Amino acid sequence: MENKSSTEANPAMKPLLSPKIETGSGPKSPLWRRLLAQRHLQTMALLGVVWMIIFNYIPMYGLIISFKDYNIVKSIAEAPWVGLTHFREFLDDEDLVNVIRNTLGISLIKLLIGFPLPIIFALFLNEIRSLRYKKAIQTISYLPHFLSWVVLGGILATWLADVGIVNNILLSLHLIDQPITYLAEPSYFWTIIISSDIWKELGWSAIIYLAAISGVSPEMYEAATIDGAGRFQKMWFVTLPAIKSTISILFILAVSGVLNSNFDQILVLRNSLNDSASNVIDYYIYYTGIVSNRFSYSAAVTLIKAVIALILLLIANQVSKKINDTSLF
Repeated sequence: MENKSSTEANPAMKPLLSPKIETGSGPKSPLWRRLLAQRHLQTMALLGVVWMIIFNYIPMYGLIISFKDYNIVKSIAEAPWVGLTHFREFLDDEDLVNVIRNTLGISLIKLLIGFPLPIIFALFLNEIRSLRYKKAIQTISYLPHFLSWVVLGGILATWLADVGIVNNILLSLHLIDQPITYLAEPSYFWTIIISSDIWKELGWSAIIYLAAISGVSPEMYEAATIDGAGRFQKMWFVTLPAIKSTISILFILAVSGVLNSNFDQILVLRNSLNDSASNVIDYYIYYTGIVSNRFSYSAAVTLIKAVIALILLLIANQVSKKINDTSLF
């Protein structure tokens, strides 16, 4: 007699041992069937794509006014072509050096100081054992993020006034002899801008790193403990390498935005007395385009800024890919 397996002896067991589940969403199924199976997710994604097309891609048509002498009374099509006239005018502008100096100075210092601080803050916050104390510190730290710069600007202007709390404290400690009008002094403007931006965004920026840290396997910390590693050694040899990719991605984005100087903050805190230190490229574009009605000129400056930002993004992405094997694309 021939020996038969249990499945051959009992054919009814075959569907139980090797079931075929047809969901219609496998990699080899037709495209229309996969789209139908994922229709809810595809609808959500489609709304985002439509929003991006309407507000990001369609307005790009307006960039052609950079090469035209556009007048708000006429349409873009009726405006005469002037070629690279506005670009050359910007490069010959006497304010160009001051604008670039202020923009790069503020942005690079923010990048140098403001970028690593949230990482350090997240590392130390992660080491707090008391959950209640940890939540309290985190809430206090990211609360300023939800206040607009209009509100925070008014608070800072009050604190830094002649009779503000800052002058009162310094006078009581005999650190200064007379009140200082900080927002009227260009020498203090960069410090005010950078420190207030860090204060507002420190806790909020740290949330991304805390989320990345929460994904680190506890077994790695246990192995480090067995090897005799202390808390600082665990942060350096376990936590930081584990969130290296997150740091790299955010650094690439920060480098690409180095020409952005937080226009809302600058607009609220600047005045005619600190203009020499507060005239950054974003305010320059706003002033020439909206206040002076030079729409074509401001569009040309914006286009230059966008091209430089794209170049910085590509360079930072390539450098990160070679050094850390992490990149956006």
